[in-house]
Amino acid sequence: MDSIIAVRDLTLNLGGDRILDDMTLDLWPGHVHAVVGPNGAGKSTLASCIMGLPGYRGYEGRILFEGRDMADMGVDERAHLGITMAWQEPARFEGLSVRKFVLCGSPRDDEETAAEALELVGLSPDTYLERAVDDTLSGGERKRIELASILTMQPKLVMMDEPDSGIDVEALRRIFEAMRELRAKGATVLLITHSVTVLEQADHAFLMCCGRILEKGETEEIKKFFGEKCLPCDHQNRPEEGGR
Repeated sequence: MDSIIAVRDLTLNLGGDRILDDMTLDLWPGHVHAVVGPNGAGKSTLASCIMGLPGYRGYEGRILFEGRDMADMGVDERAHLGITMAWQEPARFEGLSVRKFVLCGSPRDDEETAAEALELVGLSPDTYLERAVDDTLSGGERKRIELASILTMQPKLVMMDEPDSGIDVEALRRIFEAMRELRAKGATVLLITHSVTVLEQADHAFLMCCGRILEKGETEEIKKFFGEKCLPCDHQNRPEEGGR
């Protein structure tokens, strides 16, 4: 199967430390992938390199999107190709309405599109469309609104950084439903996580530690390895028992 993202020999040094170390992996179209590992493993750094964020483009190696090397592309160019990212801590935009935020990257600029996306993530359009995207929203509400905006973009690749961080069970359930909707529409999803609950949503997974891919395979295989090898490990940033 052809890869939508092919990472080849990716190495990144930041502040004198090697954060990513000769990493190679492939993401397949239409699949939900997970990169799981302890805090400090380099998971979010990998996603930042794929997204082309400032400070993360000075890497060695190659990142190919649908066979095209993205080394000279900035964030905007990668976004135009169909790559987007849901942040662990969603942004606040004082004065911007939820409706405008949800539609900002959409090819369709109409209220019906925004309302449908909000309903998919379990938020009432009547309640939220004209609300401001500010600190009056809870973390779970902001994550769901951000995901609604991603749904309207019709992306090819969605990276979700710690999607369960700071939210309740209902919000997480809605996020998983929206993720499955993205996959049903042909998008590839990459979950960045140290949670077994999030890992279980993936079709395929990579186990990462100290900037390297240690194992890859079916989710159940990686889950078992993660539980048996990583949770008992004395790594200074190892996850807590239970996967959080």
